[in-house]
Amino acid sequence: MSSYKKTNEAIAALTAEQYHVTQESGTERPWTGELLENTAVGIYVDIVSGEPLFASADKFDSGCGWPSFSKPIESINVNEITDETHGMVRTEVRSAHGDSHLGHVFTDGPAAQGGLRYCINSASLKFIHRDDMVSKGYDAYLSQVEG
Repeated sequence: MSSYKKTNEAIAALTAEQYHVTQESGTERPWTGELLENTAVGIYVDIVSGEPLFASADKFDSGCGWPSFSKPIESINVNEITDETHGMVRTEVRSAHGDSHLGHVFTDGPAAQGGLRYCINSASLKFIHRDDMVSKGYDAYLSQVEG
């Protein structure tokens, strides 16, 4: 297992939008994220720390304008925190090791998959295609990428 952590080098490599989303708890505009329409098989990892967050098998089209997942690939890598900003009470999702803001989790997801919708900013994620998972050290998750 790799050591996932936030580094100065990783922060310096972020685009302005990636920095705003992950480090300032921002949100990308709906329907603009590069991973929204991604249907390739693989895993989604934290853009800052590289920790595995979501599997393609758990991604679904929620129609909300952001990539949506029914569950994390490894719950230990995802922290859920009460967020009372913007006059609402929501549950913020942050990566455990990188402490990146990822998005929010809602209870209107597919009932057959547990009823949760992890609404995640593309700017907080890096996609690792199944064909690259072994070479990039994510072979332990190969069994979870296909539904």
